[in-house]
Amino acid sequence: MENKKVWFVTGASKGLGLTLVKKLLSNGNRVAATSRSISDLEKAVGTHENFLPLSVDLIDESSVELAVSQTITKFGELDVVVNNAGYGMIGALEELSDKESRENFDVNVFGSLNVIRKVLPQMRKQNSGHIFNISSIAGFSGNFPGFGIYCATKFAVSGFTESLAAEVKSFGIKATVVEPGYFRTEFLTSGSLAVPSNPIIAYKEVRDSQAAHQNDINNQQPGDPAKGCDVIIAAAESENAPLHLFLGPDAYAVAEYPPYKLHI
Repeated sequence: MENKKVWFVTGASKGLGLTLVKKLLSNGNRVAATSRSISDLEKAVGTHENFLPLSVDLIDESSVELAVSQTITKFGELDVVVNNAGYGMIGALEELSDKESRENFDVNVFGSLNVIRKVLPQMRKQNSGHIFNISSIAGFSGNFPGFGIYCATKFAVSGFTESLAAEVKSFGIKATVVEPGYFRTEFLTSGSLAVPSNPIIAYKEVRDSQAAHQNDINNQQPGDPAKGCDVIIAAAESENAPLHLFLGPDAYAVAEYPPYKLHI
């Protein structure tokens, strides 16, 4: 086990997180993974001697602290953290309420910050570690009508990851912001994509985008989550991991020419 790492992955009961956890376990790594529902997590992953499923409320600091403590107690160290938990939100800035907007920030931004605060003491003690924060290509370009709040959360993730990388470099710790395009996961299902309680019909572009995301795009996304996870794992093994890691052909298209607009 000396060459295998201890990973801590949030939002692991479905999507990219679940694919990553399964790959890591199959490769002999030790993995602690979180979900709001431990039964969903156990059902999705199964039992494994190197697997620690954890029920965690990421916006509750004490819940996060307990999960990190349990991970270190079981595995003795903490090498790679993947802040993957989050959800999408579509709605014009005018129609999304303060409550709806803040809830998206709570999970997508402050949940990750809670994890970062709780894992860094162990990583500083080790003088090693790598934190991956899952942002989005929507954290690089905001040219997506109806995704203003979601983009804002992901711009925040990309921004604080850049600062984090500079802050922890002297401790031998790395930070990478992952900016995927559309991947074939459950991201566009009703449990992962929030919509406004009080939509404004006048926003035609937003309504059209909402209808497309809910009815047409799901399961047609260009990104393969298995390949995306392979790239993340390779970055974790690299001596010179990138600060920004774009995933998927559409993400590269947006990164190369920001005004580019996705067409389905």
